[in-house]
Amino acid sequence: MAANQEFYWRRLHSLVGVIPVGIFLLQHLVVNNFATRGPDAFNKAAHFMESLPFRIGLEVFIIYLPLLFHAIYGLYIAFTAKNNIGKYSYFRNWMFMLQRVSGVITLIFIAWHVWETRVAAAFGAEVNFNMMADILSSPFMLAFYVAGVVSTIFHFANGLWSFAVSWGLTVTPRSQLIATYVTIGIFLLLSFVGLNTIFAFV
Repeated sequence: MAANQEFYWRRLHSLVGVIPVGIFLLQHLVVNNFATRGPDAFNKAAHFMESLPFRIGLEVFIIYLPLLFHAIYGLYIAFTAKNNIGKYSYFRNWMFMLQRVSGVITLIFIAWHVWETRVAAAFGAEVNFNMMADILSSPFMLAFYVAGVVSTIFHFANGLWSFAVSWGLTVTPRSQLIATYVTIGIFLLLSFVGLNTIFAFV
């Protein structure tokens, strides 16, 4: 019974990582990428997101609560999971380990990013181009954001592979190999978008 419960908890954890958390990541990357068009374009995009109706409710129930569940259960998995040496290939076991490591890094990065932006906004700061430019003017913070963004995107892209396996979308070795190439492509594409955005603030 306990094994069945853990199986369903892991499936829910995987689902939440894609819907809605993964979708929010994609939306966040798209909106932030307006920085590549200049301060005015970014500020207009940020203002549009800030002015959405029921924004607080949407953030709490569609972003923060699912993200909190994914993070807490993800930490449990990260510190209790063992590599599936006999089940998967050497490469896939590395991906398994990196998924756990990237999850911890991503959690630290997101917590800090929320503190610097959303919490600061609650105390009256304006989330705009100048705020991000000031944050990224520090070489340490620039390196931290680069590592955090790449880690977050890797965690999402590699998590898509696990999601497809968990939900029975890729059951054959060939389909799992194709999924590996697809998720690597997603990682490279989104990393380009994320890094391009970061350096637009510098």
